[in-house]
Amino acid sequence: MTLAKHLPKRSGFDLEKVIVAPNQTVHLPEDFDSSYTGSFKDKKQAEEELEENVQQLTEQQDLLYANDTYSLLIVFQALDAAGKDGTIKHVMSGVNPQGCQVHSFKAPSVEELDHDYLWRTNCRLPQRGQIGIFNRSYYEEVLIARVHPEVLVQQHLPPANDKKSVWKQRFDDINHFERYLTNNGVAILKFFLNVSKEEQKKRFLKRIEEPEKNWKFSAADVRERQFWEKYIQAYEQVFTHTSTPWAPWFVIPADHKWFTRLCVSQLIVAKLKTLGLKYPTLAPDKVAALEKAKEELLNERE
Repeated sequence: MTLAKHLPKRSGFDLEKVIVAPNQTVHLPEDFDSSYTGSFKDKKQAEEELEENVQQLTEQQDLLYANDTYSLLIVFQALDAAGKDGTIKHVMSGVNPQGCQVHSFKAPSVEELDHDYLWRTNCRLPQRGQIGIFNRSYYEEVLIARVHPEVLVQQHLPPANDKKSVWKQRFDDINHFERYLTNNGVAILKFFLNVSKEEQKKRFLKRIEEPEKNWKFSAADVRERQFWEKYIQAYEQVFTHTSTPWAPWFVIPADHKWFTRLCVSQLIVAKLKTLGLKYPTLAPDKVAALEKAKEELLNERE
């Protein structure tokens, strides 16, 4: 895979441990270990690598903006307390805010429900030269809508969209949609932060026990935990049916936040490097104009 060629030799993890191969039937957690940390022995070493990756991401973002041909869409999906917000904060800490936007998708509004389910995310796709981050995404329409059938009822779908066929239809829609995006210069990275049920429980308790973390806790998160197995099954279906050669899924181990951030940062940098971005070369008349401007500046009187 081209992406593998752009991962640093000291990446510290095996790409096959985190990528969902096209046509692979996925079984969580048997196929992907949420506690995997590659060859890293401690947090300190990983944080040093992360710092280097953040710097490389800054450089690659500048090339992306100057090139003005491609954009990068990064999709984050996860169960509660897996660390999406923290990962975005740490990994994207060095990017220029003018060239990066984060969109969080919660329950759809009345206006959004009166459109097709891809509409609200279409409106927020990154333009050329930009990085767009979806904190949750259109994949909620084959996840939460599958776990909670009442969500589907609210979407006022035509009668032809019965429960037996709607999921296959949506998987096909999403695959075609992502193929369309890549054909038009939108590179796609899809990350599932894979946290274990035991680790999620620890993080929930920490949010309750530490006053400065109380604001992060929601009783609704605990109620959703009751549907853990159903969510896992829904994610397995998503990975099995929507990991494609043009937009594969990456199941990122999330029991150790420091490794999650390192892994995500390396994959983002590698993905941008696969685009072969270079600074634009000016036409001869533009170069001549630059030389003329330089001459005028040098001849200015103080």
